[in-house]
Amino acid sequence: MQPSTQWQETVAPDENVRFEAYAEELHQLQLKNAGKGKPSRALHAKGMPGLEATFTVHADLPDAVRIGLFANPGSYRAFVRFSNGSGAHQHDRKPDIRGIAVKILGVTGRKIIPGMEDALTQDFLMIRSAATPVRNAEEFMALVRVASSPLSGLPGLLRQVGLRRLLDLLRRAAKTLKPVASLATTRFYSALPIQFGPYAVHYALRPNSLPEPGDCPGGNPDYLARDLAERLRRTPVSFDFQVQFYVDPVKTPIEDASVEWREEDAPFITLGHLTFAQQDMERPAAQRLSAFIETLSFDPWHALTEFRPLGNMMRARNVAYRVSTQARAAAAEPNGDEFFD
Repeated sequence: MQPSTQWQETVAPDENVRFEAYAEELHQLQLKNAGKGKPSRALHAKGMPGLEATFTVHADLPDAVRIGLFANPGSYRAFVRFSNGSGAHQHDRKPDIRGIAVKILGVTGRKIIPGMEDALTQDFLMIRSAATPVRNAEEFMALVRVASSPLSGLPGLLRQVGLRRLLDLLRRAAKTLKPVASLATTRFYSALPIQFGPYAVHYALRPNSLPEPGDCPGGNPDYLARDLAERLRRTPVSFDFQVQFYVDPVKTPIEDASVEWREEDAPFITLGHLTFAQQDMERPAAQRLSAFIETLSFDPWHALTEFRPLGNMMRARNVAYRVSTQARAAAAEPNGDEFFD
């Protein structure tokens, strides 16, 4: 069946003004978290850790998905950053969003961001939940205020959304913030749509590692990095890269980020895989690589024009990520000449 091309965005006329205000608010939070030190990321501040991987595009894909990076089979280097979602560096057991950001190198084709049209990178950003607790950027910022200052943030959120929606938001947020036992066995989702040529999709990473007997959140503040390091000492770790296509505005909305695109409505199609080689993450070269990856920016708008991000939340990120990147003086996009051994 040919995927639908009937998706559409709904852009409010005052959107850019509001998004710029949100970006500045996040920038101030970024500065507050930094104290007298160098600003880190406004969100997803704690990386754990940075790794190199191989991103492989499968052969014999259906015609509908042979677009952009996926037009031809091949293998690419990738820089990958796992992270906690908070703007503060905190214990891995604390309730938080878990994320993964993948920067694929050597990707030719015109890119979206002005001034970076000839960059050779494509980013994919994911979290561990298939939808977000919030519908849009307005609700997202309200939750950020609650996390930053509960005493003032909660009354503001109550006034904004009402009691019933507030309770629903808190319930949804709690569901996405539970600790995880291992990054290697966690499924990650874009949770937000991107254009895929004439279509619209969500994308995801499905782990090929199974939970091990006795897996549970550890007591060390950095147990997620330690667990991944221990697994990689023993064996490679891999994920399948998948997409699911837009169906209709009810089952797979573009603008409402709180609605999960359910697999029974929009089945996943595997396009390739992301593989981390067996390795010792304590080697000096691995440490240098991880430190370099911390200097990079990961942004869903670092993308081919065929893969333009869609929806209210993604459009807000287009403003906020640029402000955060400039505030912490992130490194320029890598060109593929970076080696650390």
